[in-house]
Amino acid sequence: MNFITRYSHVRNRSLIRQGELICRDLRGTLPDFLDASFDSLGIGYPKFYKMDTLSKLGFLGAEMLLKEIPLLEDYDPFQVALILSNAYGSLDTDMKYFESTKTVPSPALFVYTLPNIAAGEICIRNGIKGENAFFIWPRFDAKQMHNYVELVMAADNTQACVAGWVDVMGSHHDVFLYLAEKKERGNALVHAAVHLQKLYELKGYGTANDRSEEANH
Repeated sequence: MNFITRYSHVRNRSLIRQGELICRDLRGTLPDFLDASFDSLGIGYPKFYKMDTLSKLGFLGAEMLLKEIPLLEDYDPFQVALILSNAYGSLDTDMKYFESTKTVPSPALFVYTLPNIAAGEICIRNGIKGENAFFIWPRFDAKQMHNYVELVMAADNTQACVAGWVDVMGSHHDVFLYLAEKKERGNALVHAAVHLQKLYELKGYGTANDRSEEANH
């Protein structure tokens, strides 16, 4: 049996860990919020500023998810998998790169014109070396995510998996990440599609309850 031991969200200009608001800023643009959030966390990782928006969202979601979890103390790097999904792939960056080709093509943008680069940034930051995949689905699909993560976790060598949804297009941004483990921690939930759907739809800080407030800023 596998368990959902941690989860995080990045929505409506908010960083949320285990349902608790960590950082929120409705001013400026989405990139402004991401950079301000990174600065507020006091993380010494200069490469963050060079990432595209999709990678920054995934990075911050993973920082929330894995904070205070000694992942590589508990597991060998090859025992941890990473499974992500979204609806827009890297289209947000693809469009920015296309615009740059009208003058001088941007190598910095071109590097990020594949969604799995965002997965790679998370792996590099957290030392994850196990199986990884990035799926493009019309919407978050709890059943498919559950089934694939269960398949990956069935391997004897895989003991944990960072999984979920990292999506962006323009100002739209939606991140839900969770940690699945074979061992139970604290108030863990059984890894089941119904639990994934409920966690994805979790109401509270930075979710649907704040949309009307965000619209007024």
